[in-house]
Amino acid sequence: MIFPAIDLQNGQSVRLFQGDFNQRTLIDQSPATQARRFEAAQVGCLHLVDLDGAKTGKPQNAAVITSIRQDFSGLLELGGGIRDLTTVAYYLNLGIDRVIIGSAVLSDPEFVKAALKKYGAAKIVIGIDGQNGQVAVNGWLEQTQTKMAALIGQVAAAGAKIFVVTDVSRDGTLQGPNLKLLTELQQQFKDCTIVASGGIRDLADIRQLRQHQIQNAIVGKALFTGSITLKEIAEVNADVG
Repeated sequence: MIFPAIDLQNGQSVRLFQGDFNQRTLIDQSPATQARRFEAAQVGCLHLVDLDGAKTGKPQNAAVITSIRQDFSGLLELGGGIRDLTTVAYYLNLGIDRVIIGSAVLSDPEFVKAALKKYGAAKIVIGIDGQNGQVAVNGWLEQTQTKMAALIGQVAAAGAKIFVVTDVSRDGTLQGPNLKLLTELQQQFKDCTIVASGGIRDLADIRQLRQHQIQNAIVGKALFTGSITLKEIAEVNADVG
């Protein structure tokens, strides 16, 4: 599946460059309107990020997220600021299909284990962000010394199956995905689904990922520059379905 992305900041849809909150581009003042376009195109799935939530550690765009859920009938996943079971329950009760836990994977592994135990790997997706193979947390503002592969190994042992892996240095750059990193992780964790995020330019990148057994990807900037269209995403996802 290809997941088109909507990144939320102050109730608006934006794109950041390499995760830098100071380098933002306004995509749409009404993310719900954007979601309705995705619905009309029958893309089938949508990746949402609460950027303000990622920064503060608490949900910040709940009203917009609620309206998007009402306007979009496909699979909806959401990340950003999900750091306790109360927030997980809140979003799942809102109708979000699966939530993405990022920073808390490192800071609060017991919470992640509890969430996986309670809701299962189909509902709890793990977000692993970083660069040079090392994890970044708190809206990518803090780089750690933890290796991505080591962290995936720990959480996979706790039952996680789906990992959204973002190379921060590629995000919003249209330089292509970090094929080496993604391929190595997928080969190392064959029973897990590695979802490619960051840098994807066009369908050629998607095809290349698939040749390396990476079937799922998130597309952000490429959709808004037009190098990938909603029609193309819908066609790829229909073939998968």
